[in-house]
Amino acid sequence: MKTIKCFLLLLLVLTFQYCDDPDPEPPIDDSNKSLPARWADITLKTIRATPPFSPTFTSRNLGYIGLTMYQSVVNGSGTQKSLVGQLNGLDFLPLPESDKEYNWALSLNAGQAFILKSLYAHTRPARLSSIDSLEATAYAEEITTTDQEIATRSVAYGKKVAEAIYEWSKTDGGHEGYLRNFDPTYKFPTGPSYWTAPTFGQSQSILPLHPFWGNNRTFTQANASLPVPAIVPYSPFPSSEYYKYFKEVYDKSKTLTDEERRIAAWWADDPTQTASPPGHSYNLATIAVTSAEADLFTAAEIYAKVGMAVADAFICCWKCKYTYHAERPAPFIKRFIDAKYKHFWPEPPFPAFSSGHATQSAAAATVLISVLGDDFALTDNTYQRRKADFQGIPYKPRAYANLWATAEECAYSRFLGGIHTRQDNETGTAQGKLIGANIVALSWRK
Repeated sequence: MKTIKCFLLLLLVLTFQYCDDPDPEPPIDDSNKSLPARWADITLKTIRATPPFSPTFTSRNLGYIGLTMYQSVVNGSGTQKSLVGQLNGLDFLPLPESDKEYNWALSLNAGQAFILKSLYAHTRPARLSSIDSLEATAYAEEITTTDQEIATRSVAYGKKVAEAIYEWSKTDGGHEGYLRNFDPTYKFPTGPSYWTAPTFGQSQSILPLHPFWGNNRTFTQANASLPVPAIVPYSPFPSSEYYKYFKEVYDKSKTLTDEERRIAAWWADDPTQTASPPGHSYNLATIAVTSAEADLFTAAEIYAKVGMAVADAFICCWKCKYTYHAERPAPFIKRFIDAKYKHFWPEPPFPAFSSGHATQSAAAATVLISVLGDDFALTDNTYQRRKADFQGIPYKPRAYANLWATAEECAYSRFLGGIHTRQDNETGTAQGKLIGANIVALSWRK
């Protein structure tokens, strides 16, 4: 037993290669940002600074953080509808007093502080202090125009909502999932078509990340009911569809342009350096909220939709990954095409099919479109302050004519990186679009 505990502790430390300075970027100038966007910023800073890192655990938490933002203000909206009774197992949340006045910004402020500190109680003390600081600053800004009694009532209400959502979150199967990123008891299949730990990867572990994550509770029952998509059968023969998918990855590795390398690096979302893929999507929500000058209630809806979409996307995608345990391109290419093959981007520690990046980015784009429309253009500046830390590739903001273009490029980036086939990406994109549509299909309006 003692040996097993020591092994688990080692795996916890080696979840991903640890970065001594996980937040080397200069402070964000949020003077022109709304309160919801400022909370999104500090959420992502907290995620980046809180090892052990994983996109699965991050996606889950963003779902609850976004939902808390929405539920803490929805009863102040004249048009929006509570999601109580619509989500899996969420049958009750506290209600405001019907005959009393509330400052909904203060409710949001208190709710975000509580849920973030609850989900990341294991973060550095400095990060907990920064959360307290934002809460105090926002409170001071609002109290100048708010009666003390109203302020006290509003803060108490936001905290009650967050507390109830946090208690509900504990029953989803992913509570404190960072403590069990790699399960040494998981029985992984062996054979020519199955995933093996990479020799050039993001993680030092030889075990797959969160093999049981696909069993977790989704936010919507519709997403829990989605069937696992089909995969092309394994075949080592050059005439087969399977072989051609991997040959396509190999051929592209020989012709990567500088622009394609920039795309691969921009969407890499390494959890040791960033808030991972779901964090990238959550920041796209911030960019959209800020660009659109969304009001408090619209912003809260956007964050709730994006958070729950990426959370459900990772559950559904992980169910698919650990149904097939599909190999990455590198092992196949080295066995049957070129033994000296080297892929461009380090492999993550889990099976290939389908692509998590493609699934979650399509889900996020779908829900963003539901609020902002098909033709909403934006410039993604998520990594504009990062240093060129991989092969000297610079991180420059990328402009998109519409929201769906972000999902398409994100999926394509994994093919360019040499760690996914086109099948992985196309299947993930299609699945992500369904997942996002099921979030949109909830009754958001009275």
